[in-house]
Amino acid sequence: MTAAGLIFSNIHDKYIPEMTSRRTMASLPFGGRYRLVDFALSNMVNSGISKVGIVTHNNYRSLIDHIGTGKDWDLARRSGGIIILPPFITAFDNPRANQLYTTRLEALMGVMEFISHCDEDLIVLSDCDTVCNIDLSDVIEQHEQSGADLTVVTKRMFLDSNTDEGAKTIVMSDSDGRITDFVEYTRIMNGEYDVNTNIMVFTRTFLISVLNSAIAYGYNDLYHQALPFAIANSKYCTYSYNGYYSTIAGLDKYFSANMELLESGVRAQLFGNKERPVYTKVRNTPPTKYAEGASVKNSLIADGCVIEGTVENSILFRGVHVKKGCVIKNSIMLQNTSAGEDVSLNCVITDKNVVIRDGKTLAGSDNLPFYIAKGKMI
Repeated sequence: MTAAGLIFSNIHDKYIPEMTSRRTMASLPFGGRYRLVDFALSNMVNSGISKVGIVTHNNYRSLIDHIGTGKDWDLARRSGGIIILPPFITAFDNPRANQLYTTRLEALMGVMEFISHCDEDLIVLSDCDTVCNIDLSDVIEQHEQSGADLTVVTKRMFLDSNTDEGAKTIVMSDSDGRITDFVEYTRIMNGEYDVNTNIMVFTRTFLISVLNSAIAYGYNDLYHQALPFAIANSKYCTYSYNGYYSTIAGLDKYFSANMELLESGVRAQLFGNKERPVYTKVRNTPPTKYAEGASVKNSLIADGCVIEGTVENSILFRGVHVKKGCVIKNSIMLQNTSAGEDVSLNCVITDKNVVIRDGKTLAGSDNLPFYIAKGKMI
């Protein structure tokens, strides 16, 4: 069977409004040189999927700039390739009086024309707030062998009252891995659960029938209305994913997910498999310059930086300038940030093009990092 991909670029923007007011979740910088969409795109490309639609909502100029023609993912093709899908393609595809979608189901309704015109047998769905490196060909193979109409990728996780609620959906299944229900996570739930990663494989004809039924009955929720409606006469199965998995469900989670990349084991799981590399837009920038007296420990430094001070346990994107006497610890500095002389930063996130003037001291904490918006001067 052949498969096409659908990636949701805006579904979870509301969980990190500080950084998505001018960009989509998909184009959020991550790990020194990547964007979050790179992981979903790479997972699909590495699994042989050569037609990928990206469902947009708003603020997607930076996403288009990052993706370009798709050549960095080998998706610049005459047939298939990467396709940017606006909120709805035709008036018919949006049954809610030309309003932008607010749910995953409404987003799928808005791209019905894309789904209907695909020649592929399967549609693979993925969000952009998920950081993982998964072999989707294994998921597709299990989907085919089981004869399922829908296969949901789950991650076994321990949840308790300290867990960030985010957008977690618990997948309930029987001993044979057949899904029986979808339940929203609440803080009163304690123990190990199969959490929905929002990576799913649909048989295309089944997905179309689910969407048509949802339109007919006026549904707007995929997990609690449309899918339960069809569950009695369909076969839903789970695929258990055991690799590294993280979701960006808030500024603190964005901070912690980046900081986890400083652990060699996490980097190995995400980037260590040569058969499943993570692709991103290639930029021609000079190597990073380390001045005499500079000190860098346990950090990820992108190219094009100038380091004159001290950097510890931090992630620096392209073009960051750390001036003499500046001390950066446990921080994330996005592209073209400049930290002046004798500046001290701890648990700070700077967005792009931030300038921190000489002598400033700024600090946050692991669960509440100090954030400086794009283009600000302090």
